[in-house]
Amino acid sequence: GVVLAVHVGLPLLGLKGTLLLGSLIDAALGLALLRVFEVRKRVAFATVACAVLFLAAVLAVELDANKMAAGVFRHGELAASRDARILFNKDGKTATVHLVKYPEATSLRTNGKSDGSINLDRDGVRGTDEITMVLSAALPLALKPELKSAAVIGIGTGLTTHTLLQSLGIERVDTVEIEAAMAEASRGFMPRNSGAFADPRGSIVIDDAKTFFAAHDRRYDLIVSEPSNPWVSGVSSLFTREFYRRIRTHLEAGGLLAQWFQLYEIDASLVATVMRALGEVFPHYAVFAPSDHDLLIVAGERVVPMPPLARVFEQPGVAKELWTVHVLTAGDLDARYLGSRATLEPLFASYGMPANSDYAPVLDLNAARQRFMEKSAADVVALLNAEVPLLELLEPSRSRRPINPLFQGAYAFERVENTRLAWYARNFLVSPRAPQPEAVPTPLQKDLELIKLRLLECRAPREHDVWLHSALRVAAAMNPYLAPDDAAAVWKEIAAGRCFASLQEFQRRWIALFRAVALRDAARMGELGASLLATQTELRSEAREYLLMAAMAGSIAARKKPRALELWSEHAAQLSRVASSPAFRLLRCHAEPAGGEACAAAFRTYAER
Repeated sequence: GVVLAVHVGLPLLGLKGTLLLGSLIDAALGLALLRVFEVRKRVAFATVACAVLFLAAVLAVELDANKMAAGVFRHGELAASRDARILFNKDGKTATVHLVKYPEATSLRTNGKSDGSINLDRDGVRGTDEITMVLSAALPLALKPELKSAAVIGIGTGLTTHTLLQSLGIERVDTVEIEAAMAEASRGFMPRNSGAFADPRGSIVIDDAKTFFAAHDRRYDLIVSEPSNPWVSGVSSLFTREFYRRIRTHLEAGGLLAQWFQLYEIDASLVATVMRALGEVFPHYAVFAPSDHDLLIVAGERVVPMPPLARVFEQPGVAKELWTVHVLTAGDLDARYLGSRATLEPLFASYGMPANSDYAPVLDLNAARQRFMEKSAADVVALLNAEVPLLELLEPSRSRRPINPLFQGAYAFERVENTRLAWYARNFLVSPRAPQPEAVPTPLQKDLELIKLRLLECRAPREHDVWLHSALRVAAAMNPYLAPDDAAAVWKEIAAGRCFASLQEFQRRWIALFRAVALRDAARMGELGASLLATQTELRSEAREYLLMAAMAGSIAARKKPRALELWSEHAAQLSRVASSPAFRLLRCHAEPAGGEACAAAFRTYAER
């Protein structure tokens, strides 16, 4: 029955016809049994009743494409798709596929769930799907420009395959897609993805990814895995230790795996189980954030070459795709780099999760529940926006090339927007001519004006120390996003001002701490942060968290991990949010001398929740 439904019913009759045919067969069997065991009058009546009901269903019931594409099971409303235009509608063997035109973008949908969208308006706003799909191809090309062959798991919109084929060095790209209707529907995005269908170096294979790799003895320089969300039935098997083992055998020596993973509708502990599975197979990985809600993990048997090379912009086709999604410089790639395995593995270990496996399917058993509960692991990417430049301190070798000076793409990536605001704050305080406030949050503007009034114009700074809270917020908004010399210029000017000497001693230590953070002076951060924690007992939780973060990060970066662990033991219990904060989990586990298991034990309550 399943074989006939999938291979005959759905392709020939569609979803409605197949359901009716199945119901008709069930009814016919029931009538046959009734005829054997009941009188003929009752059989005749049941037959007529069934015929009337089936005729009514055939004539009166219509599967509304707009409603089926709405994803009401996910968002709980139909309004968004009520006036959408259906460009493609087909019942495939594994899913019903729609291509839907919305005002903001064109979306590819499987069973009502979006599996990728592109804004086909050249001047329109770029969505995070589009940015992620371009970077899934462009980042590996920037890390390893000599790539010759690639495989892409899941065609989606076809944009990743298209971007790969914009590289003049690529010789072959095989795209493996289980659902033929998906490949057919994605043609509706042309010409935006035309390379996926028109370039002779590319081929589209309709097959299950596991079956394809098992049946073909091919090796690639790059394999890009961007299947659907793991809560979709069957997809979680593409995030298991066993799948990664199979994938590794199909990589050339020095080859790379690029794995997309979403951070929405999922908990950080499930991200950790996938990272552990991947880490048990690949000794090296680097993690990027194409958007605030997605991860791109680049893994290999050798150290992942860092940083991404600016020469990727010398490839005209690849550069065009990057510019389209507002990635204009190598600094825009650096801004999306979260960290290496050595930097991030302590964070993932803190959740104490086993590796996701075919034999222990942690992801499969929990992903649907996390989607239903609307969980989010976006705070993992929020490490890029921590109040203290944690990632730079833990990995000082990371590249710090500047973000594009126009701050293009700020609407889609928080770190770019925060960098724009950081430059505004710096120039407001130290430039001879204050910049025009364009889309500057009112609280930040008030904090800047108060600091200028009290510390630069010297209006009673000693007596009215409410400015200290403003200075803390400005430090958090500025220091992590600017180069050390650029950020330190503000605190240097304040320290050189005529009213600095009149400040109270603890106020001067706060400003010294802000300057140390700006300069990434780890030893000074650890010393000043610990001193202020010990002496300032009437602090708000906001200030205490900042001090603990700065003191621990500085101590760890200065190779004083026992001191960082002491600070945690002394102060963490007073702060309610630290157990759920990836930033503090990361610091706590970097400070732990006994390794990941001991650190996970410290967070056991959260991991079991």
